[in-house]
Amino acid sequence: MKKLVIHGGRRLHGEVTIGGAKNSTVALIPASILADTEVKFDSVPDILDVYNLQLIMESMNVTSSFARGELSVDPTQIREAELPSTAIKSLRASYYFMGSLLGKFGQAVVTFPGGDNIGPRPIDQHVKGFEALGAEVEYDDDTVRITSPNGLHGARIYLDMVSVGATINIILAAVRAEGTTILENAAKEPEIIDLATFLNNMGAKIRGAGTDTIRIVGVNRLESHNVHTIIPDRIEAGTYLSMAAAQGDGVLVKNIIPEHLDAFIAKMMEAGVALDVREDSIFVPKTTDLKAIKIKTAPFPGFATDLQQPITPLLSLAARESVITEEIYPERTRHISELNKLGMDIESLSHGLIAIRPSSSFVGTTVSAAEIRAGASLVIAGLMADGVTIIKNSEHILRGYDHLIQKITQLNGDIEIIDEED
Repeated sequence: MKKLVIHGGRRLHGEVTIGGAKNSTVALIPASILADTEVKFDSVPDILDVYNLQLIMESMNVTSSFARGELSVDPTQIREAELPSTAIKSLRASYYFMGSLLGKFGQAVVTFPGGDNIGPRPIDQHVKGFEALGAEVEYDDDTVRITSPNGLHGARIYLDMVSVGATINIILAAVRAEGTTILENAAKEPEIIDLATFLNNMGAKIRGAGTDTIRIVGVNRLESHNVHTIIPDRIEAGTYLSMAAAQGDGVLVKNIIPEHLDAFIAKMMEAGVALDVREDSIFVPKTTDLKAIKIKTAPFPGFATDLQQPITPLLSLAARESVITEEIYPERTRHISELNKLGMDIESLSHGLIAIRPSSSFVGTTVSAAEIRAGASLVIAGLMADGVTIIKNSEHILRGYDHLIQKITQLNGDIEIIDEED
């Protein structure tokens, strides 16, 4: 167990470079086992989820190596095996092995995944898709058993609700199925386009990624001939933009695709942050006189639920009350009580409705990170606060943020990570 120690109050300045997208990476790695050749990625973020996914693949005799942002995966000797429950339960994205194993072998046995506790996230839409493709799904305690006794076949599938996870899992299963699959009401996130690009470059036939209708024509073989570069992490980018606006004297955030952050950028500017948006970077000037805003989270291209918490400390500096309506995960409020310990005035008014009232004095204390993005909000608040902030359970944060300590240190922040017992 690790904890972060932040000596707050230091103004941030300089440059920070965003890493590859976590939410792409955790789908691309399970997707790699569908290949019939070795697969290589670059711009891979150095986060705990990558190492846990490597452990899961190792149990299937899939070898991999990861260093300096480059990941090689060799699935050519893959075999069916029971997956390690500890690694499976450490991250929710492990459920993508359901789709990839189903596509590879026609069956999958996966322990029910873990990950962040941010409220109910059922897999009923995943199951609906698998069953439409010809699979049979059974539950045994915390294990999901999926078989396809007559093989997988294309189908028309309409998702009852927009789901990134279900969209990805159905693509992974359908890409090796016989015939054509039409997936309607699909999620449109950039990470889905990234996945489709990777698979298409190996010979898959996927059209419409990034729209609400995706067509997948099954193929018999997937071969990798190029290194796949993972897109920049829009959530990491938004986190550093919030951090820079809250505590910076001028910060350049590099390796950004601004179009992936349109809704977030619009709200930052509405709040009075004079962002200088460039081709692949954004400069955040010293910001004062923030205005109150209203935010409602929504599926892409709307305001991302993963950026609801990182923007909250910034909004505490506004002159009036701001309101966030969390539409995706209404129970995603576990950061509120911890931020209030640091001197903020935030209240969960009702199911998914959060009020952020003006605050001017923040003092460091000991808090706990309940999940990745809640932890990110605590890092920002700790940098804003006077004195020392200790963030316990910081391994949650390290699951999602590449080289966090180095990047904040380069911006003049005072942050270190130590063992809990120290």
